[in-house]
Amino acid sequence: MKSIWNNWLKQAVFLYSALYTIATIFNSVLYLLNGTYEDPNGNWHELDRAIIVFIITLAYTLIKNLKLKNYWLKAAVVYVPTLLLVFGYIWLTGLREPLASSAYRDIFINYTIGYAAASLVGWIKTRIRPKKMANNKENM
Repeated sequence: MKSIWNNWLKQAVFLYSALYTIATIFNSVLYLLNGTYEDPNGNWHELDRAIIVFIITLAYTLIKNLKLKNYWLKAAVVYVPTLLLVFGYIWLTGLREPLASSAYRDIFINYTIGYAAASLVGWIKTRIRPKKMANNKENM
């Protein structure tokens, strides 16, 4: 269990906590700037955000641990099912309360931008790490 914690779970828990905190603060600031002092959707909105952030964290963990050599193929293989999972969750929330007419478009845009940004950062990290390792070997 300790190796699982050290290999990927610790990083996933940290990422989840950081993303959820950032998303909550960002959302709260936007509400306050618009003059809304309480979240009109209440606790459901918090749970929705928690589940979407969990799916994003799952996508990150899958990309990190999936064994495919082509990074962009790996990103696409993870993107499609996780986007479908997000759409499925949005559909389920529609059973609880009416969705905005732009709900699917909004989540598609937000998820795609976030996923593309995270994928780009991950790709850059995979390019920098081998160069650092090569430089360290040369210096020895």
